[in-house]
Amino acid sequence: MSTVSSSTTSPPASGAPKQGNSGIVIAIIVICQFMVGLDATVVNIALPEIHHALEFSRTSLAWVTSAYTLAFGGLLLLGGRAGDILGRRRMFVLGLVLFGGASLVGGLAGNAEMLLAMRTLQGVGAALAAPNSLALIATNVEEEHRPKAYAGVAASYAASLALGLIAGGMLTEWGSWRWVMFIAVPMALVVLVLAPKYLTEPERVPGKFDIAGAALSVGFMTALVYGLINSAEEGWSHNETVIPLVASGVLLLAFIAVEFRAEQPIMPLSIFANRNVSASFFDLMALTAVMAGTNFFVTQLLQDVFDFSAIRAGLAFLPMAAGILTAGGIASKLLQQVRSQYVVMAGCVLIFSGMLWMSQVSLDTTYANGVLGPIMLFGFGAGTAFTALTSIILSSPSEKHAGAVSSVLEVMQWVGFSLGVGILITVFGRSSSSAAEDLPADLAGDRVADYLMVEGMSAAFVASLIFAVLALIAAFILRTAKPEPPAAESATAEGQDPEGQDAEGAEPPAEAAPRS
Repeated sequence: MSTVSSSTTSPPASGAPKQGNSGIVIAIIVICQFMVGLDATVVNIALPEIHHALEFSRTSLAWVTSAYTLAFGGLLLLGGRAGDILGRRRMFVLGLVLFGGASLVGGLAGNAEMLLAMRTLQGVGAALAAPNSLALIATNVEEEHRPKAYAGVAASYAASLALGLIAGGMLTEWGSWRWVMFIAVPMALVVLVLAPKYLTEPERVPGKFDIAGAALSVGFMTALVYGLINSAEEGWSHNETVIPLVASGVLLLAFIAVEFRAEQPIMPLSIFANRNVSASFFDLMALTAVMAGTNFFVTQLLQDVFDFSAIRAGLAFLPMAAGILTAGGIASKLLQQVRSQYVVMAGCVLIFSGMLWMSQVSLDTTYANGVLGPIMLFGFGAGTAFTALTSIILSSPSEKHAGAVSSVLEVMQWVGFSLGVGILITVFGRSSSSAAEDLPADLAGDRVADYLMVEGMSAAFVASLIFAVLALIAAFILRTAKPEPPAAESATAEGQDPEGQDAEGAEPPAEAAPRS
């Protein structure tokens, strides 16, 4: 698979990838991505125990999850820009120190306020570490190993959302809620030991912070994530949902206006001129929305309808995680043989098929006949599509924009995560309420509650099909080139990236665009 032009993306000799270290570097980046994704879901199953142990109120308990999501999402763009100016490895390491330290102190928390503060600090650390870990791929992984890095990043994030449920169930049932915080500490320590030795610091981008852009980016991202969080808890018409979302829109418009005029913008808007990058961002958001909603509702189905224990429910996701990891490896090889556009399409079709099957859920559904097959299809689809999308996005920008592009990639995942849960919970609630008005006459007792739940879930899974269809449509917009043999250098000699785009992210002339 060809990569970006060496004339535009290769770092100075001092920052060039060290020969033979790519495997360790990929492991460092994959562990980081897995760790920050894991902490988005690992606490969910532990919430009831946290509620009793630290005397949380019902309204404040949701902030154990939301504090992390809000800080992470709100600071992502700023974290990526900080790496461009102050040093990506430096910001990566600082983020890990904050994340690991907050995980340790949070696990020792004796009251609700301390735990919420540490969850917020975890989000700050993640916002520094995650985008800069992705930006370090271009300067620390040898060209021939980058497809493996993209596959590892995509698979680790997707798998972490599923494995977080498994880990949360095991740690809570066999130990204590405190271990859902402690679990990140050894991972952070391993990466902190390896990073200084194996990661090189690329040349920094000369410049200064776009203060106005930074403030507006934090403002609109925080308002957006806050509004999406409240949409799941309060509904879309509630003031705590509407006001933040409207504020987010206003701040976004102001942010765009500032960035157009900024000498050194925190997010160069030129990156969106690349149709492949823009379409891939949308696909990533849409498919993450499907995944977030799927994980949420399948967990409820397993525990509330099938009466699975927390551990059994977590283990039930193993086939999905295995599918993600397996498909990621297969996709990384396919990307060297066929156009990445086709790999994305294949992933979207698999995800659509899994959700279509899952939407048939009923009171007669069992894990074997109605859950196992769909989540395996979904896992293979997610591993395939996410790997291809990550490859398209991270291999397209010039090195100086790597931090910004990596930040937007992370933003799209977190917006998709919050958007998917918010919209699908709304669909679930309305469908359940509608079903309650026309109950079958032969239902009684617990079967009524189960019936309302599966009716709502079926509607939510149908709604998730819309996200999958939109992702497939966006995949048709992609115009990716057929990959060249690794030894071929004709494209790089002409200053083109692996997707047939020039190194600055502009599209090739129309007459030269490859036909899909």
